[in-house]
Amino acid sequence: MNGLDNTMNEHIKIPFVDLYPQYEEIKSEIDNAIADIINRSDFITGPTVDKFEQAICDYTGAEACASMGSGTNSLVCALRALEIGPGDRVWTVGHTFVSTTEAIVNVGAIPEFVDIDDFYLFDLDSATAHPKAPKAILFVDLYGQTPNIDALKSFAKKYDIKLIEDAAQSFGAEYRGKKVGSLVDLTCFSFNPVKNLGAMGDAGAVTGSKELVDKVKMYRDHGRKTKFEYDAVGYNSRIDNLQAVVVQAKLSKIDDWLDKKRAICRRYTDKLKNIVKCPQEAPWGLHSYYVYVIETPAGTRDKLAEFLKTKGIATNVHYRNPTHTTKAFKKYAVESLPITENICNNILSLPCYHTLPKHWQDYIITGIKEFYDKH
Repeated sequence: MNGLDNTMNEHIKIPFVDLYPQYEEIKSEIDNAIADIINRSDFITGPTVDKFEQAICDYTGAEACASMGSGTNSLVCALRALEIGPGDRVWTVGHTFVSTTEAIVNVGAIPEFVDIDDFYLFDLDSATAHPKAPKAILFVDLYGQTPNIDALKSFAKKYDIKLIEDAAQSFGAEYRGKKVGSLVDLTCFSFNPVKNLGAMGDAGAVTGSKELVDKVKMYRDHGRKTKFEYDAVGYNSRIDNLQAVVVQAKLSKIDDWLDKKRAICRRYTDKLKNIVKCPQEAPWGLHSYYVYVIETPAGTRDKLAEFLKTKGIATNVHYRNPTHTTKAFKKYAVESLPITENICNNILSLPCYHTLPKHWQDYIITGIKEFYDKH
């Protein structure tokens, strides 16, 4: 059946995310891994977690890994491990999921917001307009690629600044030929189910040097180094072993899945580049395309989304409201971020999962062209 057949439009339902086909690809591996955990009643910590953490190190090239209960907890524990706390200033972006800003505030630090560049990433040139250097920079690999990390590291070294990479959206991405995960002081991953490498619940990880990761492990486990020694006030942020084995089962497939996803996203760009603003791939990296985000002509984003919805195409917005403009965090915003605030009115995310059939891709592309032909 041709998905472009107009007589069948009313039956077409293209979800924004479709996780089941991914599960079907490795169903036996996941089912067997889960059954093994249940049969052994091996639910928290132990060799299963050690094996998972080593697999993440092997993939990313990191010296050490602390698996976590969520990507948000990864950020909190990373900040604590780097001794970022009350009153410390942290540069970050407003164009991100709320966890980034939330983690800074939850350790008592002060977020100082920086605008973004043409790649939707932390703009160091904009950041240096701040009168004083911060104690840390928490930058975000938004949508699946990194900013210019060499420039960030050079600046950080000059002013003794700690670098934390919010890589929740960029597992499997590369910077100058190296996998994300071993490039800065600490890197924080999310394995939320909708991520390219996702668990069946919340999970995350922090990678970096053994010295720093050992501190992260202390904070994730109630602040203890041994069973009965509590060196700090910590959190219950451990991964559960069911999530660890699910993510590890998927890890062997991630590069293949990302290659397929990149092909879909680059096909979108080829077909849509003269109609909407398509994402740019930074020259220093390899994009992992957590989401494929177009930027629509001013004032048309919501109308386009509604038009696509009538054709059975689900879309999303990443993100509609910059965190520095929200009720929870606007008190930390000392000035506007014009680029961030403008693009948030125009961005729209299209379905791009690696199992998206070609005829559905064509249907989405045709739908966007049809809308702008009428407008």
